[in-house]
Amino acid sequence: MVTIEDALRRAEEAQLDLVEVAPAASPPVCRILDYGKFKYQQHKKEAESKRKQSTTTLKELRLGYKTDVGDLERQINKARGFLAEGDRVKFSLRFRGREMAYQDLGRQKLMRVCEALSDVATVEGNPRMEGRLMGVVLAPGAKKKPVPSKPAARKEPDKAPAPDAPAEAR
Repeated sequence: MVTIEDALRRAEEAQLDLVEVAPAASPPVCRILDYGKFKYQQHKKEAESKRKQSTTTLKELRLGYKTDVGDLERQINKARGFLAEGDRVKFSLRFRGREMAYQDLGRQKLMRVCEALSDVATVEGNPRMEGRLMGVVLAPGAKKKPVPSKPAARKEPDKAPAPDAPAEAR
């Protein structure tokens, strides 16, 4: 613990700045350092952390509950590409007019899509209604299924004795 006057005098002698590092601490913590250099290093750390952040985007693919197999396969292949790039994919199914009566068919369609992509994606929640849209979001990276470990191979004794064994053992 040093008085403020003494700390200012020491900083001036070293031709550096007295910087308050932790003002919330009791008593407040200060350091003697070059403030310009300190700000520059802080800026570099922030830039480095921003560069290392990965940004994921959400791609939306639209279906109808009557979408046929060929179109569905095309949409699934598109989704595989998006998931391989690291993007999240949202499948939206729009119900128009009387189609609202067939929500169960739409849910089945979305569940089939989820099953088809289960090897490359994880499902973020079940299909749910948002007004006239039913949607489900898939994130890249499948759940790793635990691989059953193989039991250790048992060594079985050889039926023929070793060649340099005594004759009685043969």
